[in-house]
Formats: sequence, C-alpha cells, structure tokens
Amino acid sequence: MIEHPVESIVYAIPMRTRFRGITVREGMLIRGPLGWGEFCPFTEYDDREAAGWLATALEQVTRGWPAPVRDRIPVNCTVPAVDPERAHAIVAGSGCATAKVKVADHPDSLAEDLARVAAVRDALGPHGAVRVDANAVWDVDTAVAHITRIDRAAGGLEYVEQPCRTVEELAAVRRRVDVRIAADESIRRAEDPLRVAVAGAADLAVLKCTPLGGVRRALRVAEAAGLPCVVSSALETSVGLAAQLALAGALPELEFACGLGTVSLLTGDVVADSLRPVDGYLPVPKTAPRPDPDLLERYRQRDPARVEWWQQRLERVLELVRAREDPA
Repeated sequence: MIEHPVESIVYAIPMRTRFRGITVREGMLIRGPLGWGEFCPFTEYDDREAAGWLATALEQVTRGWPAPVRDRIPVNCTVPAVDPERAHAIVAGSGCATAKVKVADHPDSLAEDLARVAAVRDALGPHGAVRVDANAVWDVDTAVAHITRIDRAAGGLEYVEQPCRTVEELAAVRRRVDVRIAADESIRRAEDPLRVAVAGAADLAVLKCTPLGGVRRALRVAEAAGLPCVVSSALETSVGLAAQLALAGALPELEFACGLGTVSLLTGDVVADSLRPVDGYLPVPKTAPRPDPDLLERYRQRDPARVEWWQQRLERVLELVRAREDPA
C-alpha cells in the first residue's frame, strides 16, 4: 500500500515570461522516506491524468531511480513566444548549442514565429540546432505550410514537435515535409502510452517522465515507441526536474539534446543549487535535490484557498494511484 507523504508544501513561483498560458507556476512538494518529490500537474488536467504525475513523485520519494549509464545530459535552451530581440538574448546567454522555440502561440502567429526562429538561428550560428514546438494546434495543411516556411527561416530545422493533435495527422504531415517529426502529446496524453503506434507517424519520441508515471515506466514507454528519444521538462522546479534527468541518464541511447534547461523560465527555485545548464549540459543527480528552507518560505503559496485546492487534489489523486497499484 502506498503511504501518505509525511509532509507536503504548496509553492507558487512567478514565470519570467508567460509560458503555456500561465504566469505563475504552482505545484506541491512532497516528502517521503528517500527525500522530496514534486507533484505539479497543470491545473486544467483532471485527476486521472494527474495520477501519473503523483506516481512519479512517489517513485522519487520511496524507490529512487535506476542506475544511470551517463553522468551528464546535453540540453537545449527553451525560447518562449517572445519578440526576436528577447529570443536572441535567451539563446546567446544560454551556453547551449540547441534551441527549442515555441511557435503557434496564437492563430496569426506565423510572422512572429518566422522572426523569432530567424533570430534564434542568428544567435546559434550556422552549426547550432533549431527545433520548434507547436503544441498540437495546427491542422495538417497548416502544419505543412508553416513547417516549410519556418524550416527556411531557421536555415534547416532539427525537428518539429507535435505539429498536430492525432497520430494520424502526424503521419500525414510527415509524408509531406522533409523535416523530422517528434511526438509528444500523442504519447504522454494517450490512454495507454505503452500502446501508441507512433513509429510510422514520427521520427522521434519526446518523453516526460513526470506525466508518464516515473522513470521506470518512461523507460518502458521508450522501448515500446522504438524511436530515438528526447527527454523534456514538464516545467518543474529542480526537485521534479531531477527525475527527468534520471530518465535521460538511464536511457540506453541518447542521440539528441534534451529539453531540460527550463528552471530559467521561473523567476526562482526551491533549491539553492538550481539545476541550470553549464556549457549546455546538466549533471545526472544521484539523489533528489533538497529544498532550501528559506526558498520554501519565499515561494510558499500564501492563498489558503489554493493550498486547500492542492491538498484536496493530492488526496483524490493518491486514492487513484493506490487503486491502480492494488486493484483488489
């Protein structure tokens, strides 16, 4: 039987720039026998989807992670939907050789996307890799048209992440463009990620162990997908990001830089020694980072209603996770 966390703290950290439509990142840190984990499903996710996020945190605080096969992870910098000048500055100051650029932020964003991607290419130089993420908002024809133009503005894209919503749409786009297609939401938001047939629809699989239910389950998803994998953040603090790094460290092969340099999107962190890239790399942690008491106090959620909302969510989702582990 899964035990109740011995302690839980709700945090609220402002974002540097609006990202995924949010300006404040909320979540919950939970403590168990092995230390701290992070439960931070986005507020619009229902309890069923949130169960994977809690399972990841519980793995971290009760079981730990598999042994890594590498000790550091190449990472990309992440460029939100910002103006070209800001995009250039983010990339130039990142130390990373790969940049992931958010596009399709609104229906008429193409001109902005082209300018942003061109600025990123200028900042990276000719040998850096540019990838873009459309978060599944395009239809097939729009995806083909926009990818063609964005690829040209980028001087060549490494890949496009989740241009459309369904696996069938991804396959249709992949047949019509000369750019790699990566599947993200098609895997992690599937009813059963272990059974999603993405091999004919995508060239890469983007894995986020936080929503997939932990490092061990994400490794099984990677094996089932049968594609090269990129590990990406779910916008966690360093406490939760450590699990993503553990997954990247345990994958048998890792051909591409991972989307894990995301703590910089937050104005602060709950860990004093934040997991921020140095020269384009992050270390694979042996254990989960410990929150700093002063930072916990600084970013503790002060609104009693929000704290209660998260506490109630934790209780409901914990029951779902228990039921999955012990169906009888």
